[in-house]
Amino acid sequence: MHAGNIPYAIANTEVLYVPDRRIDTFGETRFNFRLITEPMDEVGAARVRSGWVEAHRPRIVRPVPPDSVELEGFSPAAARVFDWLRSTEGRMCAWFKYGFRFSRSEVQVETVHEDSREVADRLVKDALESGDSFRAVIKGVDDAWEVSLLRFMMEMIQQSHEINAFDFHRRGLI
Repeated sequence: MHAGNIPYAIANTEVLYVPDRRIDTFGETRFNFRLITEPMDEVGAARVRSGWVEAHRPRIVRPVPPDSVELEGFSPAAARVFDWLRSTEGRMCAWFKYGFRFSRSEVQVETVHEDSREVADRLVKDALESGDSFRAVIKGVDDAWEVSLLRFMMEMIQQSHEINAFDFHRRGLI
């Protein structure tokens, strides 16, 4: 993955179905995802990746380096997302200090010969009907799909911030 793909993938990732659950303050949270992309080499098709991604509880005390994020199951190229964020988005780096660790499962990939919007609509409908509060449907970029998946996780961290801060305050940790 070329470094120039990172900002493009971040800007062009959209969470079409947001899980009802947020990232737990003191535990692990696993989201079941369906990530839809349009293959660059195939017209009228959509690629659907499915699996799970997990955020492991933040650690307050961190070994060196204090601003790292651990990735398990992701390609080495995916780690460049955080290097890029550190260099361009200083305000987002505050949550690095909590020491998140992300892991993902093996990903199942299916190419569907339908318009990607129709596939997305069907997957969102399936998510609504499933009752799975950890299901996410994400529209991303094909050659940088792991960046799209990490962008989803960053969004979930931001949405969980208030709840997590309340939990820390309630337990007298901040």
